[in-house]
Amino acid sequence: MTPILQSIFQKFLLPFLRILIFAYVGLAIALYLGQSNLVYMPSKDVIETPETLGIKFEDIQIVTKDNVNLDAWFVPAKDGNLIGKGVILFCHGNGGNISNRISYLPIFKDLGLATLLFDYRGYGKSEGNPTEEGTYADVEAAWQYLTQEKQIPPQKIIIYGESLGGAIASYIAEKTAQQDPKNSAGGLVLASTFTSISDRASELYPFLPIRWLSRFSYNSIDRLPNIKIPVLIIHSPDDEIIPFTHGERNFQAANPPKKLVKLRGDHNGGFLDSLETYRNGLNEFIQKTQKA
Repeated sequence: MTPILQSIFQKFLLPFLRILIFAYVGLAIALYLGQSNLVYMPSKDVIETPETLGIKFEDIQIVTKDNVNLDAWFVPAKDGNLIGKGVILFCHGNGGNISNRISYLPIFKDLGLATLLFDYRGYGKSEGNPTEEGTYADVEAAWQYLTQEKQIPPQKIIIYGESLGGAIASYIAEKTAQQDPKNSAGGLVLASTFTSISDRASELYPFLPIRWLSRFSYNSIDRLPNIKIPVLIIHSPDDEIIPFTHGERNFQAANPPKKLVKLRGDHNGGFLDSLETYRNGLNEFIQKTQKA
């Protein structure tokens, strides 16, 4: 290197490279320390209840194995039947709380299904702060409430996971099947669900070593080969938050019997934009799983 080039490098390029390195390291540290705020976006404001839609429900408390009180709603099936054709154990996504999911209830009720909506720790009126292990403990408590307190046969329960909730739903589907294959759930629904949180983060931050930085797993795709119950994948090619390729990969990883329902519309509203397709796909799935 000539003296002139060396001088230019030392005066201009070297300081610029240092700034880039510091910015890169700073971003990596900020992402590592603040990733909980990216994964969980809870709201404490319960803005509506099923009564807003004229739907009767039980306002209940569920206690986890680590003594966290969770807020939950149990909505019986229509015509006064407790469970009807089956019960949806609904695991919601990472934002808001159960009050933001009441739009599902008329659909489920019209299909003859009961529903248990529960808030993870730190969401809505539930105690505590969300963690990955905590959300797994939360769904275990919800499962135990249905099977033990409500005495609902496991085969009558359809585990439904929305977005992040799909990873939580996959967890409980795998765990209950491993504990007692004869008492597995009737089916698993993954709606707009990523393959794993690391996969999605790697797409969003391709310039960072996400696999090393991530403190979360939420891995559905690795659990699906261990899940032997029927699986329904619901996803929209228009999904702007979780790309459709995640739904396709989850579908490929799942064991038969399985079905992929393609919606149209965005991440949060696709089930309403494609209501007939959504309703028919879910109804067909319920009919088949409850005949098995």
